[in-house]
Amino acid sequence: MKNEDIFSRYSRQIFIEEIGLEGQRKIMNAKVLVIGAGGLGSPVIQYLAAAGIETLGVADFDEVELHNLNRQIIHNENSVGKSKVKSAEYFVKNLNHHVDFIGIETKIDSSNAEEIISQFDIVIDGSDNFKTRYLVNDMCVKLKNPLVYGSILGFSGQVAVFNYKGSKNLRDIFPEPPFDEDLPDCDSLGVLGALPGIVGSMMANLGLKIITDLPLNLNQITLIDTLHWRFQTVDF
Repeated sequence: MKNEDIFSRYSRQIFIEEIGLEGQRKIMNAKVLVIGAGGLGSPVIQYLAAAGIETLGVADFDEVELHNLNRQIIHNENSVGKSKVKSAEYFVKNLNHHVDFIGIETKIDSSNAEEIISQFDIVIDGSDNFKTRYLVNDMCVKLKNPLVYGSILGFSGQVAVFNYKGSKNLRDIFPEPPFDEDLPDCDSLGVLGALPGIVGSMMANLGLKIITDLPLNLNQITLIDTLHWRFQTVDF
């Protein structure tokens, strides 16, 4: 992009004193992996692409279903039955064709996690199961990648930054995943569509703050209760 085009497109970010041209250059050089193109991944993908991330990796092995559309806002009725990664790529290219989109249409597991994650600077995890969350966390610790974590259920959510500038990781607050993989989830208890928009936007914001080296409260998890509109931070 020409300098004048960059300024015109991203001027409202550049005008922020704490961002400026230097911060925008950092954003445009960043390589971010988003795990999951669902409820949380959708707003993360949307706002990172809009911000001008240089390389945006999206990992998901699922297809778009009709019931996804109440919350997975980068997909639409024409996406139903199609790969979520392909749908995400279509969305990103229509929003910002300068973004280098890397689609990863596979399930992240112990056989490929290191190879995939090592290609990126930052990981934002919007996965929906404990096995993946802990695998991603442990690999980020091994590779020294900052990790933005989020989860949602019903009206509630959580968000935190792990493994950044010497900070703690997921196992420091939850040492082991639950043994019962049949714990309540969005499929059984539901989720209000706007909730992942709130939590995912917070995750995107944290990712952009990491990229631009803005201050973060580390070793802290934010608990979000949108039913009673309460936000609580807990140190760990």
